[in-house]
Amino acid sequence: MYALLDSNNYYVSCERAFNPRLEGIPVGVLSSNDGCIVARSDEMKALGVEMGTPRHLLPKHIQQQSVFLSSNYCLYGDMARRITEILRMMTAHVEVYSIDESFCSLIGYPTDTLETHCRNIRETIYQWTGIRVSVGIASSKVLAKVATRAAKKQPWRDGVCQLETDSEETRQLLMKQATNDLWGIAHRTASKLELMGIKNAYDLRQADPKLIRSKLGVVNERIIWELRGYSAIQIEDMDHPRQRIMVSRSFGRTTGIQADVAEAVRVYTSRAAEKLRRQKSVASALLVFIRTNSFHTSSPQYSNRIVVPLEPATDDTLALNAAAQRGLQSIYRRGFGYQKAGVMLMDLQSKQHRQLALGEQSDYVEDAKRERLMGVMDKLNATMGKGTIKIGLPRSNGASQAKVNHRSPRYTTHWNELPIIKAK
Repeated sequence: MYALLDSNNYYVSCERAFNPRLEGIPVGVLSSNDGCIVARSDEMKALGVEMGTPRHLLPKHIQQQSVFLSSNYCLYGDMARRITEILRMMTAHVEVYSIDESFCSLIGYPTDTLETHCRNIRETIYQWTGIRVSVGIASSKVLAKVATRAAKKQPWRDGVCQLETDSEETRQLLMKQATNDLWGIAHRTASKLELMGIKNAYDLRQADPKLIRSKLGVVNERIIWELRGYSAIQIEDMDHPRQRIMVSRSFGRTTGIQADVAEAVRVYTSRAAEKLRRQKSVASALLVFIRTNSFHTSSPQYSNRIVVPLEPATDDTLALNAAAQRGLQSIYRRGFGYQKAGVMLMDLQSKQHRQLALGEQSDYVEDAKRERLMGVMDKLNATMGKGTIKIGLPRSNGASQAKVNHRSPRYTTHWNELPIIKAK
């Protein structure tokens, strides 16, 4: 049996854990540069605010009654770490799926005690962190996802739902759930299923696994077995390595200083390299682009991009940054106010099965040194906080730094931002 724990409105919940005044009012968390809504409280959802809506386009009456906060990823990441530690104390095995979702193995617990045990986990997480979670319990991960959805949507369940594979309750839930709401089913796949007469999760459960495998591949066949209660999917099956990795962002302000743009490219390359190593891939090419603000029509406009080949293919931050800076140097033009830059790693391949170029000889000693260096960087940044180890010294007033005018304190990770409690 599995339990899936999903934190409710996670970013907003983290903010409310340290600021109870936010309870009961519409709260929105903003994207980089305080642009779009990336997380909403239930109260804001009730106002009809959609995910990704630019803040400045919201009606005046919504803006006046709502609170908007800059993303505080240091806080959100640390709170997620604390929740994971609690889960590891109280369950046999934990698989972290995302910042707000984790699968837990319930091996060793009698079936009739699972709901009680998961309610205890839920209460402990709330008591120790202030975060509310919903819990779904089932014999497979896909069914656990369905159960968690029910725990969230149906208040009478009080945050926990346990599904029996062949029960009428499970059948009714599957009949009400569209295929594109299932874990692992993309919109394009859902459209193909609909053409085959499969409109909901129960239809998919009843489908011929061999037919689905021949039409849509082995992962979608495994989803059928999961819906039937058999454990057939690993998280890795649902998280395929990306074919390209893009990191880009608008600057906090327009800049005509080349050093500002170079710093942004350096930061974006470092982040892309971390993602590349995380999925154990190497890149054979790198694209870098820059552009001015197209909305400022009265200002001179310029945009350009260039692809830089990487020989050999690499995941080394230093090598990737050197290539990115060469590319930037060739496309940068003076006299323009730049508003955005970005880096894309392309032609990705498995590091383990990297194909050497004709005549290429690998320097195993140097490769091992670089690999250890990158490993140390990633470990320090993971344990001590993002940006602990950087390539180059950031400028304190650099234009590329994102706006965070409404960020709450990083209560749990920065000494000078610890909450202060005063006794009356």
